[in-house]
Amino acid sequence: MLLKKNVPLTYIFGKIYKDLILVTVYAVGIVILYENFHFTRISIPIAVPALLGTVISLLLAFRSNQAYDRWWEARILWGGIVNDSRSLTRQVLYFIDDPYYSAEIQLFKERFVKRQIAWAYGLSQSLRNTNPILGLDKFMKPDELDFVSRYKNVPMSILELHARDIKIAVKEGWINTYQQIEIDRTLTNLCDRMGGSERIKNTVFPVTYSKYINMTIYLFIIMLPFGLIEFFGYIEVPVVIAIAAAFLLIEKMAIHLQDPFENKPTDTPTTTISKTIERDLSQMLNDAHYHEDKMNAMEPVHNPKTYYIL
Repeated sequence: MLLKKNVPLTYIFGKIYKDLILVTVYAVGIVILYENFHFTRISIPIAVPALLGTVISLLLAFRSNQAYDRWWEARILWGGIVNDSRSLTRQVLYFIDDPYYSAEIQLFKERFVKRQIAWAYGLSQSLRNTNPILGLDKFMKPDELDFVSRYKNVPMSILELHARDIKIAVKEGWINTYQQIEIDRTLTNLCDRMGGSERIKNTVFPVTYSKYINMTIYLFIIMLPFGLIEFFGYIEVPVVIAIAAAFLLIEKMAIHLQDPFENKPTDTPTTTISKTIERDLSQMLNDAHYHEDKMNAMEPVHNPKTYYIL
């Protein structure tokens, strides 16, 4: 996604420069025929292209709103992913506890939190049709990577590993049933937001609707010089180019916004959001470990019991 406030003009007009070249050649040809060869019957009433332009404006406004709604829904889903990731980490760090297994539980929490970071990156890469496990080795163990690599949907497999760990924590008595329900509710929220993102990704905007609007815009551009030539003469060329550029840019904007997970500058910034999740969760994990180490040093455990994990 473009995060800078100043968007370069080369990026803006780079999307329509081929169309503008054709429009320029067409407009120049019309004005040459009118001025040099005196084709006086070449003009038409300005009301005709004006009426068509009004209709196109309404269609483009509707399409732009629909495209922006898709983009904004994707952004809301990923904002929820940030919040749920923080909530899940907080629950894991402060729900799970056992005085006799402090060192083992610290490793358990670290594995769980890092796996949640991997989930965010994996979902981002999966939505953008890139390798979903690329770079996840920094956060997951080799056996976990081997497990998720067997799944077509990598983020779903990571949530399955989360669920298995929570089951172990319940079995060992590290959390109670009520805490399990709260953690499971957060995992369900993450699954719902993942499904919402996949729905936007896999739901194609109606192709016929886009094609009809595009054809109508070109019909309008074809008629526009005939309505302006009588009033503007040679000035008709830059006027036609400016009006055509405005309509074409609005159409391109809608096309780019309607697919927020296509790895384009206009995408929902899932990579940046994943980095934010990594930063926040890592800080929460380090702070929790520091607090636990300090408490363990101040309050040593007496009469430890022996537990065996099957």
